Amino acid sequence: MTLGSLENKSSISSTFLLSGIPGLEHMHMWISIPLCFMYLVSILGNCTILFVIKTEPSLHEPMYLFLSMLALTDLGLSLCTFPTVLGIFWMGSRDIGHDACFAQLFFIHCLSFLESSVLLSMAFDRFMAICRPLHYSSILTNTVISRIGLASLGRSVALIFPLPFMLKRFPYCGSPVLSHSYCLHQEVMKLACADIKANSIYGMFVIVSTVGVDSLLILFSYALILRTVLSIASRAERLKALNTCVSHICAVLLFYTPMIGLSIIHRFGKQAPHLVQVIMGFVYLLFPPLMNPIVYSVKTKQIRDRVTHAFCR
Repeated sequence: MTLGSLENKSSISSTFLLSGIPGLEHMHMWISIPLCFMYLVSILGNCTILFVIKTEPSLHEPMYLFLSMLALTDLGLSLCTFPTVLGIFWMGSRDIGHDACFAQLFFIHCLSFLESSVLLSMAFDRFMAICRPLHYSSILTNTVISRIGLASLGRSVALIFPLPFMLKRFPYCGSPVLSHSYCLHQEVMKLACADIKANSIYGMFVIVSTVGVDSLLILFSYALILRTVLSIASRAERLKALNTCVSHICAVLLFYTPMIGLSIIHRFGKQAPHLVQVIMGFVYLLFPPLMNPIVYSVKTKQIRDRVTHAFCR
């Protein structure tokens, strides 16, 4: 074995280094306090939504069953990033093994694309409720909703399943430092000491076939909803119909805006400050699970009444 090959072998890294907030390492302990609070609110909020929907028979309707899927997905996202984020800010633990990193990015991406599917399903639910009210109950049965959920999960798992194996075949040289406190495919693949063209193309294909297609279908659904609402003669009825969509529109904006922004920064914004990437990463994974239960509790009367009754009796 030559000296060069020995040096290359010794430079192969078996771990990745996660990052906190650059330049504020001395403040990590204090930053962990609001982060921990946000995680607790997110976990408790989504668990509350699931508990209220499960225990209240009047909420066993398509709209709320889809909402329970959204809450379950958000809960999963919070739980799979919680250990590494607070491990860095509490204990300064930055090292993560390759297998653990690949497993984490699998769950993060799988749950993210599952949330995109759930948001599309909720848009279809609103379309049926407003544009086809007479067929709403006959089409969106519990069986159909279960099949939609399973199909959404199957699509996410099938598309994300190859990613860990595509990353595992690469060597990672030197001291591979990730930009975030958790693992993402677009971050990890850039650290490989090999040609990543196949990973880049497949990653783009996954984003376009999930987030791209879903967001376009959601826009199309709301175009049809808006056309139907504008045809309603009564102004009060128009406002009532649109009000049922407000919570879902907020959830769509909370999810797609930071996700698209982070993808653009990683692929095209190489000159963007590192701090911008870090903050956008936290917004992408922390805000939707945190804000969705709050938005639905505030804007949906049935949820708000049940939550108030549960905690104030």
